[in-house]
Amino acid sequence: MGMSVTISEATDQDVEQIFRLQYLCFQSEAALYGNYRIDPLVQTLDSVRTEVAEDCVFVARLGDEVVGSVRGTITEDGAAAIGKLCVHPRLQGHGIGARLLRAAESALAEQRGAVTFRLHTGHRSESNLNLYRKVGYQAVGTSQGADGVPMIVLEKQGTYAATA
Repeated sequence: MGMSVTISEATDQDVEQIFRLQYLCFQSEAALYGNYRIDPLVQTLDSVRTEVAEDCVFVARLGDEVVGSVRGTITEDGAAAIGKLCVHPRLQGHGIGARLLRAAESALAEQRGAVTFRLHTGHRSESNLNLYRKVGYQAVGTSQGADGVPMIVLEKQGTYAATA
């Protein structure tokens, strides 16, 4: 019995599953940096609930289970900030992360006028960097996370034109 993974906008009913999934998925990142105080691991349930209500949040579902998530919002400079992309460890490497990114980028472009997409990932996170490069992101700088982790800043210009 095979099931397909579907991508859809998150709802308030997804908040707890997103919260638990995020905690599971970011354990490997925390271990990579020896820092278990990274933002996705210390974020509160109420904060996730606020993001789902206010931001552009998509989930990947396998049946009723949320197996992936991504968030996006528009920053002060008009760019779309994409964050907290995660896919359940048992389903990584099957294109779900790329599908989630495309869904968020498309919605941010169509609904909020974004033409530049920006994200950050830890400097040691090679699998993340490989995914982001594969889908068109390029490194444009570095920053330091509030948790002290050195980050690589990546950007992509949108190619989402309205079609007839």
